[in-house]
Amino acid sequence: MKTAMIERLIIWYQQKTIQQQIWLFGAFAVLLIVTGTGLRDPWPADEPRFALIAKEMVDSGQWFFPSRAGEYYPDKPPVFMWAIALFYQLTDSLNLAFLLPSALGALLSLFLIVDLGSRLWSPQIGLTAGWLLLFSLQFTLQAKTAQIDAMVCAFITIGCYGLLRFMLFDGLWRWYYMAWVAMGLGVITKGVGFLPALMLLPYIWYRLAWPGALIIRPASGNSLRWLLGPIVMLLTIGCWFFPMLIQVAQSQDPMLLQYRDNILWKQTVTRYADSWHHIKPFWYYLVEVIPVFWLPLSLAIPWLVPQWWQALKRFDGRVLLPLSWIVLVLIFFAVSPGKRGVYILPALPMLALIAAPYLERLLQRKGLNRWLWGLVALLSTIFCLLGLAGVLSLKAATKLTDKFDVTPWFFLVTLGVVGVLILAITRRAKLWLSWPLFISLFWLLYSTWGYNMLESVKTPKHVFTAMQKQLPADTELVLVDFAEQFVLFSPYPVTHFGFHSPLKEQIAAAYRWQTNHPKAVVLIDKQLLDGQCYDPAEVVHVGFAHRVDWVLLMDQARLPECEADGPALRDFHYSPLNIGDQK
Repeated sequence: MKTAMIERLIIWYQQKTIQQQIWLFGAFAVLLIVTGTGLRDPWPADEPRFALIAKEMVDSGQWFFPSRAGEYYPDKPPVFMWAIALFYQLTDSLNLAFLLPSALGALLSLFLIVDLGSRLWSPQIGLTAGWLLLFSLQFTLQAKTAQIDAMVCAFITIGCYGLLRFMLFDGLWRWYYMAWVAMGLGVITKGVGFLPALMLLPYIWYRLAWPGALIIRPASGNSLRWLLGPIVMLLTIGCWFFPMLIQVAQSQDPMLLQYRDNILWKQTVTRYADSWHHIKPFWYYLVEVIPVFWLPLSLAIPWLVPQWWQALKRFDGRVLLPLSWIVLVLIFFAVSPGKRGVYILPALPMLALIAAPYLERLLQRKGLNRWLWGLVALLSTIFCLLGLAGVLSLKAATKLTDKFDVTPWFFLVTLGVVGVLILAITRRAKLWLSWPLFISLFWLLYSTWGYNMLESVKTPKHVFTAMQKQLPADTELVLVDFAEQFVLFSPYPVTHFGFHSPLKEQIAAAYRWQTNHPKAVVLIDKQLLDGQCYDPAEVVHVGFAHRVDWVLLMDQARLPECEADGPALRDFHYSPLNIGDQK
């Protein structure tokens, strides 16, 4: 009966006009991506940082130089933080604002891929590309996460859209220049926004090797018009870059000079060529990222490669240019020693685009159908076993609880049961349907039940609740070796001594600060105490958060023999109501 219902639903969808199908796709994409917005607070690792910076922008009125808890933040350009701050100012709700830029960026990427596929092939293929991208694991994960990557992916997708439309569809220069504007915006969002320009390398080779093989008509124009594109990108970057340089030069503030040098060199050239963290081997993306995070497209690649090869032999630029660009992007990120899985997200929309023309043909084969059905079976089995192990309090589940301080057993069992039901329904219908049904229900459950379940362990709210039972409202909180969420959720004014200052110097600075500020209380990880400045026996426990035992150091915990003669650190201040000045 349920199988028949699924088949009737497919027939109903197929009977709609292509325009109606696109509207249905758009509505479903909004449902899947926006569900859960406003239901949770910012979670580590990056979300509290960007939310805090955006909040400071609005509360202080100082938008140009991002700062976190009074200290300038030079790791990323400001566009993403500006977007969160804008939505925060419009909605007066940080919980709504911090997720909206990623969600809207993802929806824009979907629209562009549907439109580009429609123009290069057909509206049906464009829609198929949109479904493929929406059901890709990494894409929707980032759409529901307040990291920069979904937004920079949108700008890079705009760049690829503009270049491909210009080079393969209508040859109109406005699309070429629009692509370079998007690249400029991408650069001042995250430095890699220029990546669409790599597509010019295979395009030049394509034009020279097969000058008559373009889709409609080749783009034409003298070299000056081509060179104007990079100039447009530089001018776009300059809208932020030159005012920043002028303000830094006029201020002569050492902190702003350090901000300028850090964001121009350390976070760009040095970060790429000589990374100091996230060090991974050259094959990291091929072995550890693409097989998992690019599901289900990664499963289809063995069947897609022969199709792409045939397209390349026909000199089909619609496949050659995006495919060559994907390879260049992977090489670009693989060369750098520092790697994170999200770095290659911008290549995923182009992969969905060049997979869509062959999907219907591939789904008629048993192989890919069985792999998709088997993937859902594997995930359902894992969820069921983990959930049952937790319900039965088996040792493996207990270790998971101790490590992550969460008990998701009924949630996991529910996911497993849902997966089993989907497997049963699709076994007699279309096996490939098991993945879109499963991943859709997974995101909806995760964005509601999952958010509610994880909220208590993803924020330090309970630590501050325990503190408020012991400390008066006018307490001054001094933070040592902390993350941004401890500023964002603090009900007390905060003092700290720099996010990257050496630990021993931070402790010494906190000790000196308490000497002159009797209302100051230090919040610190208990394991960081060495007994030189504070008596570990006098600490006050306020709870575990993020796998750390947090303790308060009152005045009575201070030891008189502390050697607090280290270099003086600059102190920074933040108030949950009024932003303090940098001192």
